[in-house]
Formats: sequence, C-alpha cells, structure tokens
Amino acid sequence: MNTSLDCMPCFMKMALRDARLACPEDEAMHHRIIAAWGSKLGDLDLTQPPPAVARHLALLIRSMTACGDLYRDDKLQANARVLELLPELKSMVEGQRASQDGDSLALALELAIIGNFIDRGVDVDFDWENELATVSDTISQETLKEFKLLIQPSAQVLILGDNAGEIVLDTLLVEELKLRGCDVTYVVRSHPVINDALMEDAIAVGMTRLCPVIESGVDTPGTIIDRCSPAFLERMRQADVILSKGQGNFEALEGRWPGIFCAFKVKCERVAHETGLILGQSAFCRTNPPAEGPVKHHRNETE
Repeated sequence: MNTSLDCMPCFMKMALRDARLACPEDEAMHHRIIAAWGSKLGDLDLTQPPPAVARHLALLIRSMTACGDLYRDDKLQANARVLELLPELKSMVEGQRASQDGDSLALALELAIIGNFIDRGVDVDFDWENELATVSDTISQETLKEFKLLIQPSAQVLILGDNAGEIVLDTLLVEELKLRGCDVTYVVRSHPVINDALMEDAIAVGMTRLCPVIESGVDTPGTIIDRCSPAFLERMRQADVILSKGQGNFEALEGRWPGIFCAFKVKCERVAHETGLILGQSAFCRTNPPAEGPVKHHRNETE
C-alpha cells in the first residue's frame, strides 16, 4: 500500500509527539524537528508504504536528539496491564473450547485483533479494554473459514507480531493454533520503533515459552520487505500460513506478498477506504498477490 498525501497530517502529528517525548520542555528543539521533518517529507518516495516513511522520522529524531527507545515505559505498562486481564480472557477462550457450539479460535482471534488498538502510531484513542469486555463476532467468516482450512496439523504458521500489549493477547491465539497441531513461530521487530514489540517483550509476556520467537530484521513499524533480513524472508517463503498482525504490517505487505492473512483494527480513514470497512472495525482479510509474486529482497544496508 503506497503512502498517500492523506498520510501527511498523521506524520506531522507523529513528529510532534515523538519530539516531545524525546526532549520534553525543549520547544526550540520541537520546532527544529518539525521544520526538518516537513522539509524531508517532500523528498521521500511516496510509492513506499507508510511504515517505510515512518522509519525516516525515527532516524531524524534519533539523529537530532540522541534519544533511545522512546516508548519503552509505555510498552512495559501496556504489557503489564494486559497481563492483568489475561486470566479472565483465557477463561473466556477455554469456555468456548468446552462448549459444543463454541469457537475458541474465532474468539482468540477477535481478542488478538482488539489488542491492535494499543497503537501509539495513530492519533486516535480507542477504548480497547471496554471492547475486550464486550467482545463479539465481527471478523469475516469467509476469511476465517479459509484460514481454518489451512491451519492443519503440522502446518508451519508464521505470526508477524505488532505492538506491545497486543503481544499478550497473541499468546491466546498461539495456544489455539498449537492445540490444532500447528508449528507456530512468532515474529518481533529487531529495533525499537514506536511501541512495537521487541524480543524483550516476547520474553516478558511468556511468548518465548509458548513457541519459537524470531526477529524480522526490520527497523520500521511494519514488515517492509526491503528492510527484512534474508534469513527471515526465507522463513516467510517456507511458511504454510502467514498471519500478519497490525495495520502497519497490512500497509507494508498489501500488494507486496501473496496470500497473507491480515488481522488488525482499522485506525485511519485511508485504510478504511482500502478495506471497505469502517473506522474501529476488526479486519481479517488476505493480501492480494502482485502479478510477479513476492517482491525480491534488495536491502541497502547503507540507507
């Protein structure tokens, strides 16, 4: 999915928010960052997905402020809060599993998608805790049926993770897939970017005790193919099923890798238009394959 001019206001808001996090109270630096980012935006390649553009903002702020992981405290708090809620949510999934008419996989998927609201990359505040408490069946039943046909015993399932906090709810989904006999591997980012989950988050929430966890190599808030490591791209090619979590991963992979299942919350009008859904709705869909198949890896380490 290419970057649109409609994305520009969001990028400017993101720049101001990150500038204030990087150097609180320094309004002069905030102004310099906004000016530098506004100037740089005009030179960026808008045929790239929004997460690829967001990477340049992170690099700019890091070079101007020498900041580290801006959202580390936020990620710790999000993981801790969802872990507090997890026992009750796990009981809900187990109840569905025990019920003759229940669908524990569908519920685990719904809960994992709601967790995608815990996203500091968007300027919209969603009440994700209330939605967890009132969860209902909203995802595409057609796509769910297609997904179930492919997650057979021994299927190699690769889950592309997204945010901290959300990763806690993803453990419910991993457990359901393992109960079906799937061989699951979970993927995290390799570098701090917004509040996306890293290996330290996977360890802290117990994901590494459930399944193998690997890094994609990316330094972007989405799985940008040209930023992935060659070893990770090979894992993608070998997977029987790829489940991509998060709007950033959808933006990065739509039209660039065939047949990926995408599970996320629609958090901007541009994506709502692209998917035919409404703001705040749960999306469960598949990416359309490009005519020539997956994009080849051409990472430039000097970029």
